[in-house]
Amino acid sequence: MGAYAALTPVVSKIFCSSSHAVLMVRRRPPTVNGGGFVVTDRDQRVVFSVDGCGIIGASGQLIVRDGDGTAILFIHKKGGVVQALSINNWWKGYLMDYGEPSKLVFSLQDPKPVLCMNGDVRVTVEPKGSKRHWDYEMIGSFSQRACTVRSRAGHVVAQIGVKGMLAGKDFYHVVVQPGYDQAFVVGVVAILDNIHGESTRLPVR
Repeated sequence: MGAYAALTPVVSKIFCSSSHAVLMVRRRPPTVNGGGFVVTDRDQRVVFSVDGCGIIGASGQLIVRDGDGTAILFIHKKGGVVQALSINNWWKGYLMDYGEPSKLVFSLQDPKPVLCMNGDVRVTVEPKGSKRHWDYEMIGSFSQRACTVRSRAGHVVAQIGVKGMLAGKDFYHVVVQPGYDQAFVVGVVAILDNIHGESTRLPVR
């Protein structure tokens, strides 16, 4: 119980549970909100959804919604000259306030494959301390739906995998450990999905 109480939510404590959560991710048709996916719980209730084209239909923008359809996270991929010269792609996750991005809550660095073949995908929770460069990292292969989100201390936060006859890139599960912010984990999964050119990418016209 002590370990659970010590965890600090990234998005909100309402998305944290005292028991582990098994979330099922199902790909959505590209004609619906630019694609994306729907996340259900064990009772097949929709608990999250991800829109694959942000607020203005731009590439590299994602919206995470709760089960009621309310936008809770806005995620975008940084651009510009400085970004173009960096060895990493950077993603920023913001809380939504009255339909607009407000407070920055996490940053994700994705090494550019051409420049850094063995780089790690890492996430930093904001605000970032002067001696702390990252808080979470991704281990394994998201494209194979076999990876783990792990804390800097080495604790497993969430595991992404497939099971059952219908399992695959369009239908897989995410098991979030007790105390961790499920909305934050879904936001990270949405970025990984976009990085690997999956359901959250804008459809080619």
